Amino acid sequence: MNDKLTTETKRTTAHDILNIEDFNERIIGAYNDGTAEESLPADESTARSLIPAGTAAMRDFSYIAPDIPEFISDNCVACMECVTQCPDTAILGKAIPENTLKSALEEYNKTDSSEKIAKQWTETNKFYKAPAKQGKEPAKFGIFIDPTKCKGCAECVDACGEHEALKMITKKDDTIPQYIKVFDFYKQIGPTPSEYINERVLVDMMLAEESLLYTGGAGSCMGCGEGTALRMMLAATGFTYGAESVGLVAATGCNTVYGSTYPYNPFLVPWTNSLFENVSADAMGIRTRWNQIGWQDKKLWCIGGDGAMLDIGFQALSRMLMSGMDINLIILDTQAYSNTGGQTSTASYGGQEAKMSLRGKEIHGKIERRKEIANLCMIHPDVFVAQTTCAHTNHFYKAIMAANKHRGPSVINVYTTCQPEHGVADNLAMHQAKLAADSRAFPIFIYDPKDGERFSDKLSLQGNPAKKDNWYINPKTKEQIDFIYFAKTEGRFSKNFDSKGNPDEQLLKSQEDRLKNWKLLQELAGEV
Repeated sequence: MNDKLTTETKRTTAHDILNIEDFNERIIGAYNDGTAEESLPADESTARSLIPAGTAAMRDFSYIAPDIPEFISDNCVACMECVTQCPDTAILGKAIPENTLKSALEEYNKTDSSEKIAKQWTETNKFYKAPAKQGKEPAKFGIFIDPTKCKGCAECVDACGEHEALKMITKKDDTIPQYIKVFDFYKQIGPTPSEYINERVLVDMMLAEESLLYTGGAGSCMGCGEGTALRMMLAATGFTYGAESVGLVAATGCNTVYGSTYPYNPFLVPWTNSLFENVSADAMGIRTRWNQIGWQDKKLWCIGGDGAMLDIGFQALSRMLMSGMDINLIILDTQAYSNTGGQTSTASYGGQEAKMSLRGKEIHGKIERRKEIANLCMIHPDVFVAQTTCAHTNHFYKAIMAANKHRGPSVINVYTTCQPEHGVADNLAMHQAKLAADSRAFPIFIYDPKDGERFSDKLSLQGNPAKKDNWYINPKTKEQIDFIYFAKTEGRFSKNFDSKGNPDEQLLKSQEDRLKNWKLLQELAGEV
């Protein structure tokens, strides 16, 4: 043992090692221009795996896709769904008072034409006509696309839906420069004034700069359902408590890969990556230390996939719930170990084909039943539990805000579409998540232990269609939206259907399993 290493030795901290300005210029600069492998030394910051906050903001994805969304301002109603559902913080909204905007455009015209920028702004009922009726200065609303963060998944176009305020266009030589010019104006004009942000309209939280705590630039797949869930969780938490009151502890998984692909990190809050199975224990240690130094009011969020929380990490999760500690946990439920090739987890559905659950002549995909983690969490005493999806925007936001208010453990289980493993198109994360709830594959609910003495008082199935019936019947098509209907829309179940579209026995068993789970929830919630 080295005698010089005494307790008086000054501890080297991350702050001592990491010069942010140097990191951004030297290291990120080298990665961005492609010279990092040949020019960068193996220095101390690399050895410690240190990455400053928000460095992914400097990452450029403009070369990824041939297409990019175009905003059609005349059709926009300022619903904010495109901003909410984008997994990459590549499309943002802003409301600016009319006179402020007019002055800014006039100033811009002195050096360059503002014609294209002016077309990004529109008069909506929400921000223009309603304030005018209230005697306030009307504000114009605009949608802005950051071409360096957009991967071209078209999720925003799908979210916009019938409004048709967005469409995909093919990039030309001058497209990216024009988009950068418009987005620079968005950044320079300043934030949406607080008087135009209605706290009761939850989707408007992303108009506030304190809500944008996920920069984009993460290395996630196009249209990734997980990215949207993380953005929305951080938006709801940051809007209420501020960036300085939030910390994240992440289990090994996709989220830690795209969240810390050196040297890029999309989080603007303190973040650490733990091992696959012990993230809950890590969070308990951090919560204990925070409480010791008087940080009881800071919000600690634990992040993990279904593998980290339902399988190898379930014991640690259960122990955390029994501790009674004020820790919030979000499960990114993809029903597969996407990070390691897509093998099934105990969250997978029966019949689903994946690595280690291949379909053959005798065994037709996964044969085990799905573990219902939210049901198991409700059994633990005084734990707030919600099962939700990003497609159910208000339900998701209300669940996050209620979890933050709950003094004790909270679990939010979120359906997060994994396009490659589910076998769906890049733009369908929101569509498939809604269909999962409609088909009883993934019912949404909120369980709040403070809402009464009986289980039925605490559990609400509000948000599910036809919540007193077995299955939801689409009123337009008259089709029964059941698990078989859902499975037909995803490639992971394609081999379970014959040439005429008839499901095999394994898929019929899965449908029965989904109905049994739904009936259990109905009984617990007093809906029968």
